[in-house]
Formats: sequence, C-alpha cells, structure tokens
Amino acid sequence: MITEDLQRKIDRAIRLLQGIQNGYDGEIEVAYSGGKDSDVILQLAKEAGIRYRAIYRNTTIDPPGTIAHVGRMGAEILRPKETFFQLVAKKGFPNRFSRFCCEKLKEYKVMDKCIMGVRKSESSKRNERNNEPTECRWYGRKTEANHVEAIYPILDWTDNDVLAFVEDRHLTLAPVYYTSRGQIDVSKRLGCMCCPLAT
Repeated sequence: MITEDLQRKIDRAIRLLQGIQNGYDGEIEVAYSGGKDSDVILQLAKEAGIRYRAIYRNTTIDPPGTIAHVGRMGAEILRPKETFFQLVAKKGFPNRFSRFCCEKLKEYKVMDKCIMGVRKSESSKRNERNNEPTECRWYGRKTEANHVEAIYPILDWTDNDVLAFVEDRHLTLAPVYYTSRGQIDVSKRLGCMCCPLAT
C-alpha cells in the first residue's frame, strides 16, 4: 500500500529525475543490476518520462536467473573483456582490501549521468557516506573522462517502501527475491556470488 509518506518520496524521486533531464539533451544511464532497487529506479525513470538507457554490467558471477531477468526488463548487457575467473587466474582471489573485480567488472563509467539504486538503509557505511541525492563520482584517476554525476532517487527509501512500490506497480523481481512459497523477500540482496564483502 502506498502511504502518504511513500507517495511524497515517489513524487520527490520523479521530480529529481526530471530536474536532471531538464536542460540535458543526452540519455541518462540507469545502472541496472537486476536487483529490486534497480527495478524500482527503472520504473521511476519510465514514470518520470526521461530519456534513459538501462545498462547491466555482466560480472559473470551473478546469481542464477539474473541474466534472464535483465533481458526481460530490456536492459542492455555489457560483457567484460575478461571474466571473473580469468581475472582470478591473473590476480588471485579478491578480498576486502583488494577489490579488483569490482573495478574491472562493474564500477566503471559508461555515461556522464547515472541513476543508481543506492539506499541509506542498506548499510551503515552507505548511511554515513551518502547524504545528498546527487554526487560527483570518479572511476579511477580524477579526470573529466572518469567523472560521473551519480543520481540516487531512492536514497531515503526503506525496505518497506521498496516492497510497497513493487507490489503497487506489479513489478516482477529476479528469482532470488522470492521464497519457496512465491512471496517477495526484500531483505535479500542480489550481488556477485561468493563476494568477500557480502555478509
């Protein structure tokens, strides 16, 4: 059920996206991971009526069913030059201090403006680090070529907000979010299999 508070958040998110598009002639990237938050930001981009490209960075180690879901949602799939296992063969396994896999497989610039499904409630680090709905992000060295304007339309949304929006819009999520009884469990996270940063 969409509460008054959630409706305000939806309206604010749509205004943010329309404001980013206003005066900008190009397309805006929707950083689409196939996760529940990505499904929400993709739907918000559609409702905002902005020009966007949904782009999925294939890490080669996402949970089963993710690629099929990404295809159903119409996202463009970018394939890496080297797979995760080819990177491991060269560099060894990643760890909390050496996250080369993120840099090579999913954290790189594609477009100048990028909508991301970052939410403060997902982790204490995100809660501390992200306080504004937009920020300048750099991928690699701080040069214009590596600069991205990151946009976080659902920064202050809770899991309950996400669930209510998904149910209200009748969105179908990736298989990882469904229990054996077919119910949605938004407490689950979609990420790389065996990620050393996952709890």
